[in-house]
Parts: sequence; C-alpha cells; structure tokens
Amino acid sequence: MVTRHGVSPSCVGLPAGHWPTITDFLVERFPAITRAVWLQRMQDGLVIDEFGAAVTPGRPYQGHMRVYYYRAIDDEPRIPFEETVLYQDEHLVVADKPHFLPVTPSGSYLQETLLVRLKNRLGIDTLIPIHRIDRETAGLVLFSVQPAERDAYQALFRQRNVAKHYEAIAPWRQDLRFPLTRQSRIVEDEPFFRQLEVPGEPNSETHIDTLEIKGDKARYALSPVTGKKHQLRMHMNALGIPILNDRMYPPVAHTPDDDYRYPLQLLAKSIAFTDPVTGQPRQFESRLSLQF
Repeated sequence: MVTRHGVSPSCVGLPAGHWPTITDFLVERFPAITRAVWLQRMQDGLVIDEFGAAVTPGRPYQGHMRVYYYRAIDDEPRIPFEETVLYQDEHLVVADKPHFLPVTPSGSYLQETLLVRLKNRLGIDTLIPIHRIDRETAGLVLFSVQPAERDAYQALFRQRNVAKHYEAIAPWRQDLRFPLTRQSRIVEDEPFFRQLEVPGEPNSETHIDTLEIKGDKARYALSPVTGKKHQLRMHMNALGIPILNDRMYPPVAHTPDDDYRYPLQLLAKSIAFTDPVTGQPRQFESRLSLQF
C-alpha cells in the first residue's frame, strides 16, 4: 500500500457478521473514532479495501476482507528536537534520535515520529526500524531499506548477535562494586506501559560499569545482554541508582506531561555487528551526549 506523507495505512480485518455497512462495523470496532471522522476519511479517499477499491459510506458489509485506512491526528504537537542521519546506503539507515521522539507511530504520535520523519526526509517508503528504543531515550536507531533484507537484520537482535552499549547518568553509590551484572525476571505491570521485576527465573541481564564519577552522580556504561522493555531503567532503579529524570522508575502515581528541560539521561551510544547481507563488520556511534 502507498504511504501518504510518510505514513503507511493501518489495516483491519472484516470478520463474518451482519453489519449493514462497512461504516457501521468501523464505528463499532473503533469506538474512539466518530462516524463523522470515518465519513470524512471516506470522502477524502483514505479508506480502501484490499483490492484498492474505495470504501464509501453506504457500501454494504462484506466479511472476510481487509480494509486499509489512513489516520491523522488533529493538532499533533511538534517535538522541537531534530534527528540526525549518521549513515545511509542501499541496505541501512542509521539515525541519532533525540529525546522525546517516538520511533514509530503510536497513540497520539504520527508525523512526529522518527520513522515518518525519515520517510518524508529521505523519500524511502520501505524504511522500517530493525529495533527500537524508548521514546524518552536518545541515540542510535537502525532502519532496513530493502524489505527482502529486513528479517536478516532483525534476526541479529533476536539471536543476540549485536553488541549494544548505552550511557546513563545516575546517582553514585560507593557501596556498590563495579563492574556488576544485574539479572532479574521482568513481566508486564499495571498499567500496561510499566514493567515489574518479580521472583523467578531471570529473563533479563545487563552488565553495568562506571565511566566517570562527579560528586554525587556518575556516568555509567550499560551493556544489555537481553532486550526486555525498560530493562535498563528497571535494573538501575533496582540497584538504588535510578537514571536521572526517569519519571517511571521508580513509579509515580501520575506521570506528568513532557518537560523538555529534563530529558531522561539515557543514551544508546554505540552498536556493532557483522552485516548479514554484506558480511562486513558494522560499528556506529552516537554523536549525542548526556547532561553531566
């Protein structure tokens, strides 16, 4: 499907059912989207079936078919930080992502995401991230250019054949002996966007060392062996040295809105691997730095 302004269409499958029209199904399936919004999208030609035919307001319902639609976000706020393209060839694009910018569209973020910005900037509709980092985290993100090569690159991360190194600013504790390794079992918490450490067989591992000590804070080197969601933030918090400006670990009752003055002091600093397509050694390093 063709992208529009760097955004690929979303897809929904139509199950067997007896809705009068496709519009009726969409309104029921997505209660947060009003009928008026769906009608406007149809009028603008932004809703089509899997064969490329337009879905009109009165089109009768037909199950066992896919419908594609392009969504938009009214008044999407501009994130006032810019990404940098560090490397580009026919296989890979490597970008330095600023703090606060999501990697991919989700929720209230669409145009203001690294993926959509890069698609619009580079004119590469096939671009897709090979891995992801948190919206609050800055640093390296790699993208695959060729769809046929995507799985080979993503397999590097699944099989842990990538050396990833992060930096973080956090409190200094003289009673901890570095370097150290933190292992724990991480599961999904409530609400869904938080994670939780629980007893049981570890499913996460991070190597931690110090790079620099200044007063009551230190710059830490973090090397994740596994890639669980929020792993680095959770492991640092569990050690009693939560990453500076982390608003989620330790958890707070209410997560405040973004305050651009206080970015999370976590940076995806470097990454290295053997390219599965070319066989060449690859190593990239972020040009960003943390506030220390």
